Amino acid sequence: MITLPELVQLKQNKKKFACLSLHDATFAQLAEVAGVKLLLVGDSLGMTLHNKPNTLHVSMQDMVYHTSCVAAGAKQAFIMADMPFASYCNTAQAQANAARLMQVGAHMVKLEGDRQLLDMLPALRDIGIPVCAHLGLTPQFVHLMGGYKPQGQEPEQADLVYETSMHLVEQGADMLLLECVPAALARTISNESRVPVIGIGAGWDTDAQVLVAYDTIGLSTRKPPRFVRNFLTGADSIPDAFARYVAAVENLDFPAPEHTY
Repeated sequence: MITLPELVQLKQNKKKFACLSLHDATFAQLAEVAGVKLLLVGDSLGMTLHNKPNTLHVSMQDMVYHTSCVAAGAKQAFIMADMPFASYCNTAQAQANAARLMQVGAHMVKLEGDRQLLDMLPALRDIGIPVCAHLGLTPQFVHLMGGYKPQGQEPEQADLVYETSMHLVEQGADMLLLECVPAALARTISNESRVPVIGIGAGWDTDAQVLVAYDTIGLSTRKPPRFVRNFLTGADSIPDAFARYVAAVENLDFPAPEHTY
C-alpha cells in the first residue's frame, strides 16, 4: 500500500504524481489500476452526485459512506477524505469526525481554511490523524468569497496564502492543496514546502495534480472549470482515460498554460 512517507519521497525525488477525486468502489479500482497514487473522497460529490450548487449541504454521514465505498475498491492507493462543511468547528468535533473517516478507511483528512486550522492540526496529529490543508479557493467559503473565483492574484492576498501555507506546515500539516491560485505563487510554496503540494488550477510546478474523476471523462452537465481537461477524448475507455491523465501529470504534459490562472 502507498504510504504518506512514499508520497513525501516522490516530492523529494521531484517525481510528479496524480490524484483523482471520486466517490465509489468501481472508480477507485479503475483509478488504482491506472496508476493513481492518491484518491480523494471529495465533498464535490454534493455537486456531481447530488446536483447541488455547492458543497455546503454534504454531511458527515455522506462522507463516511463514500469513504467506505472508496476504501472497499482501493487496496493500494493512499486515501484522503474531505471533512465536510461545519464538521470541524472546534478541536473536539474535528477529532471525533476525523476519527470516523479514518475508521472506515481514510488514511488522511482534508480541511479547508487558513489560520483557523492552526489549532486543529496538533489536536488531530495527537490522535494519529494526518492532515491536508486546503488553501486558495476553498469551496466551503464560497459565500464569503463571493463565488468560485481565483485567489491570491493581488499581492496582499498572495502573501497571505504563502504565509498561511508555511505556518500550517510548521504546525504539522502533512500535505497542502492549492486551488485556483497563480502558478508563480504555487511554485514558490511548492519549492519551499517540505510536504507534498497538490494543485488544481495552480500550474504545473506543484508536486501533484488533482481533478474530479467525472471531469476527466467529460461526465458533467455544467460548464467545466478552466483547469479541466477531458482525457476521454481520443481514449478507448474510461480506464484508458484515467491512465492518460496519470501519464500526462507524470510527464508534465498536464496542466498546460490554458489550465492555469
